[in-house]
Amino acid sequence: MAHSATRSTDPHRPWLVPLLCLLFGGALLGLSTNLAKLAGETQLSPLAFLCWSIVGAALILLFVAALRRDLPPISGHTMEYYAVSALVGVAGSNLIFFSAIPHVGAGFVALIISLPPLLTYVGALALGMERFRTTRALGVVTALAGAGMLAARKFAAPDTDGFWILLALAGPVLLAIGNIYRTLRWPRGVSADALAPGMLVAAAIMLLAAGWVPGFSLAVPMDQTLPLLLIAVQALIFAGQFLLLFILQKTGGPVLLSLLGAVGAVIGVPVAVFVQGETPPEGLLAGAALIAIGVALVTFGKARQAQGQADK
Repeated sequence: MAHSATRSTDPHRPWLVPLLCLLFGGALLGLSTNLAKLAGETQLSPLAFLCWSIVGAALILLFVAALRRDLPPISGHTMEYYAVSALVGVAGSNLIFFSAIPHVGAGFVALIISLPPLLTYVGALALGMERFRTTRALGVVTALAGAGMLAARKFAAPDTDGFWILLALAGPVLLAIGNIYRTLRWPRGVSADALAPGMLVAAAIMLLAAGWVPGFSLAVPMDQTLPLLLIAVQALIFAGQFLLLFILQKTGGPVLLSLLGAVGAVIGVPVAVFVQGETPPEGLLAGAALIAIGVALVTFGKARQAQGQADK
């Protein structure tokens, strides 16, 4: 089956679908980090919140895929794809982020999720997946500079918890690996609508298995409705976020995909500050401005590249 996003792409505006996926997917990512902080305040463990939210998102996308008659295919290649994508892009990275949020804040985690672009871009260049283009490279470096400025200010704060900051910084590395892997190993002829639920099912299995490890718990407080409501909302956010991620992966490539975190930071940090009452990170305006400029440059570079290919 042909990819649905590819079918609907306007040939005169090939940048429109990836740009919309980037903006809406990044917004969902920014909201996700803030929901994780709220969940921690309701006595939900990071593993329990992440696991049951992923289970819910997997069921939602499986239902949608069934309606479209585009269920995840089962083969040696796709099973490997689901497992590796789930480990680095969902279970491992999100468990790190959700566990770190109570220690370093939702705002900081939203910011460091904007760090994968440089790692992804360097990896894509090294593997021959991207040709060097000055505009796109400048955009990635600009976005990274904005996020790096904010991260450096966080390290300099007097109440810094160095261990959790360093652990949280491992998450973007996993995300960058996932960005490149999903492009390199995308199963031929399989749509994003089918791959997204397959990856989430694999992630759900991994997280359910982690619940059996001593010291971890999948328990959900049943004496109040807020934890269940948060899980339901997070499941919807995950379903939309990962479906958009796969569409963006296919239409925009791994480098544009890696800017999801930059957009998530622009959304997630103000929510953390103005809604959840976190102290604004130092240099927030300058850092957010650099991130926004970087996203614009990379998007513009992608548009020029796509237009050049269409003119040939």
